[in-house]
Amino acid sequence: MTEASTVNRPQGGETTVPRARTDSSTTQGGLVTSKGTTTIESGVVAKIAGLAAREIQGVHNMGAGTARAFGAMRGMVGAEKSVTQGVSVEVGERQAAADLELVVEYGMSIPDLAGAVRRNVITAVERMCGLEVTEVNIKVSDVHMPGQGDGAEESSSEPEPRVQ
Repeated sequence: MTEASTVNRPQGGETTVPRARTDSSTTQGGLVTSKGTTTIESGVVAKIAGLAAREIQGVHNMGAGTARAFGAMRGMVGAEKSVTQGVSVEVGERQAAADLELVVEYGMSIPDLAGAVRRNVITAVERMCGLEVTEVNIKVSDVHMPGQGDGAEESSSEPEPRVQ
């Protein structure tokens, strides 16, 4: 089912050149072509989603308290902070879905923030990976208060005395 098109050649005359098939069953968003297949690992999509979520003002951190505590300990020993913390993805041949767990800054409208994060993640993953994003589920697990630490440091130190 190859289509042909006529091309004018600079030397004069015309030639018929076969055009690549462009139906959706062969291209699948550019990841599967007649020349080969491109596979995108879930870790790549998770990194892109994590970075895109963190770009939105009002996202203080990502992940549950335990994951944030482990991330803080990794930082103390000089390891790099994981950009996939708080991100879980499923990646298929043509589609991806993401689950994000956020800590938001106090005072932010959570529905507006979630909408902005969702739009940014979808845009980034679709643009960079060529995958259709079917859903981005967002769980807000905590609110960061002004003047409060990340929580990981506070949980490891002794509480302040209530009275003096």
